[in-house]
Amino acid sequence: MEMDRVKEVLETHVPDGRDFDVKPLVPIVEDIMKRATFLGGGAQDQDYADTWEDTAIRSGYTDMPKLTYAINETVNEIICNCSSGGDEHFVAMALCRSLSRYAWEDKVAIALAAFAVSYGKFWLVAQLRTTNPLAKSLAVIRELPEIIEHTEALKRKFEAVSNLSKAMLNVTSCIINLKELPTEDIGQSTEWVFLTAHVPTAVYWTVRSIAACSFILNLTALGPEYVDSAAEAWDLNGVAHKLAKIKEDLKEQMNSIKQKIEDKRQNDAYNALIELFKTPNTDNTKILSAVINVKEHQLHLYDGTNNKRASLDILRKKHVLLLISELHIPQEELSILHQFYTESRQQPTKLDKQYEVVWLPVVDTFSNATDEQFELVQNSMPWYSVHPIMLEPAFIRFIKDVKSFDKTPQLLVLHPRGVLPGYNARDMMWVWGNLAFPFTEEREKELWMEATLIELLADSIHQNLLLWADQNRYICLYGGADIEWIRRLTTIMRSVANTARIPLEMLYVGKKNPKESVRKNNSIIQAENLSHILPDLIKIQIFWMRLEIMLKSWGQHGRFVKSDLIQYVGKILCYDNDGEGWTLIARGWHEMAKGIDKEVYPCLSKFDEWKDKVVYPDGLVIALDEQLRELQTPHHCNRLILPESTGHIPEKVVCAECGRPMESFIMYLCCTD
Repeated sequence: MEMDRVKEVLETHVPDGRDFDVKPLVPIVEDIMKRATFLGGGAQDQDYADTWEDTAIRSGYTDMPKLTYAINETVNEIICNCSSGGDEHFVAMALCRSLSRYAWEDKVAIALAAFAVSYGKFWLVAQLRTTNPLAKSLAVIRELPEIIEHTEALKRKFEAVSNLSKAMLNVTSCIINLKELPTEDIGQSTEWVFLTAHVPTAVYWTVRSIAACSFILNLTALGPEYVDSAAEAWDLNGVAHKLAKIKEDLKEQMNSIKQKIEDKRQNDAYNALIELFKTPNTDNTKILSAVINVKEHQLHLYDGTNNKRASLDILRKKHVLLLISELHIPQEELSILHQFYTESRQQPTKLDKQYEVVWLPVVDTFSNATDEQFELVQNSMPWYSVHPIMLEPAFIRFIKDVKSFDKTPQLLVLHPRGVLPGYNARDMMWVWGNLAFPFTEEREKELWMEATLIELLADSIHQNLLLWADQNRYICLYGGADIEWIRRLTTIMRSVANTARIPLEMLYVGKKNPKESVRKNNSIIQAENLSHILPDLIKIQIFWMRLEIMLKSWGQHGRFVKSDLIQYVGKILCYDNDGEGWTLIARGWHEMAKGIDKEVYPCLSKFDEWKDKVVYPDGLVIALDEQLRELQTPHHCNRLILPESTGHIPEKVVCAECGRPMESFIMYLCCTD
């Protein structure tokens, strides 16, 4: 039966190729449907009437004069066929034949608009009959007073008509929207084949529903019993459900097509972006324009220093670091970048070594809360930033798929001539700061080959460390959480320094993931004047994160890194992971000795026994190292815990004690300190 109806409809379809823009008809028809309410619609309908903006009407709909004749002809066609004694199928086919030369979307839009004219006229007279003499006279001719007397009896029937009208409108909108799909990107996809096969069915049932609703309106003059029996026979609610199912099927296939088109567009944009990164450019703004959704005459950047908008041209032919992160950036990440960025601005004689930073936040979903959080972080930054909604989806895919962005911030280097290398300069910045400029792998290798441990440990952590090293002072770095051990260590170190008459400076660096115990230790050390301290927990966290990042860099540039440097770094991290206090003692830039609390304190306590072995001024550290080695046994069990926040876990790590490869495990840690 259904196939026969579709075949019959297809036989009436002979379009002549004319093209009409019928989409603006939809909001007009929708407005008529919503305003044409059952008697006594009340305040809700009035609110709608007061607030609806008739955009389509005021926009000057250009195709309306061309369609007016067809709409009026269809109104008459509906009235004549509904009065001829045929059923709703008969009327539907008559309408299809009269509209045969129109495209599917034009056919159904004209038929629905014709129904809306009759439907609107009916309810306009019904609503104005008590206040407008003309409407009152028309109502008498249409015998509306008798209908009004049976308001409650007919209410459910007219609600069914209203519901079916909404279903007709939804299907019509769906069919019209099909026209907007770019057919050149669709091809003969299964979804498109489905849609083209089911559009005639959707048109038929919509036109048939128009016929059924028109019958109801015409029968009102015969009395409520005719309306009631007709509505029951035609099962208006059942037809509304059928149209709803048709709409859902069409919508599902349309959404699938739209998704495929969007996926293709995104893939094309992504591939174009990858090619752009590989292609030499004259300057960097071309890449920036591909990363940021550039619109003409729009200022895309926010200048955090001057608190104003700026264009991309301000970055032309400059070294640019693209800061990629989520909205939440760990405070230590912001602190270290803020420090180096500010330092670069405080050297006016080195303008050729200055760089710009642009924050590109990656956000999956947007909301008012998202905007508030973005503005909060943005206001804390002295560099440039871009609103997350301006980032091109292709670039977000690039940093996730190619750059493996997860949560750890990244610094992508964009060179003045538009080259975007494949490496992440975030670790380079953490370890070397502005010395790493222009942030190339070659420069990083040079720095590793020239590095000393004290320089690595001291850089940007404490303002006097480098000065102490230049003055060849003895430097004692120590960490741990036991305040009693700290008191014993600082006391014995000062005693040894006084006996040996050497200049000594001590600095407490806490422990990894500093908590309240480290904060208390800082307060006690400062109050009792035991040694120097790092001023806050952020500085302490930075010290330990730099050690982890150094170890990661060794995993990437191992053959360029001095083995003794990484052994000391690894050993300090192992000391901390074992939960013991530890000490590293150096003189100037080179001589060093290290050990844990149960080794260092006993050794220093017996200084009188081995002080004669010291050859001054350089020999104290050498002699101490020899004494510590005598206390150390071949057996050891080192643990090295690297958090995921380092952004990379080396595949291979060797023991800082014996040089053998360490076994790897997964550990879950909960520490409330």
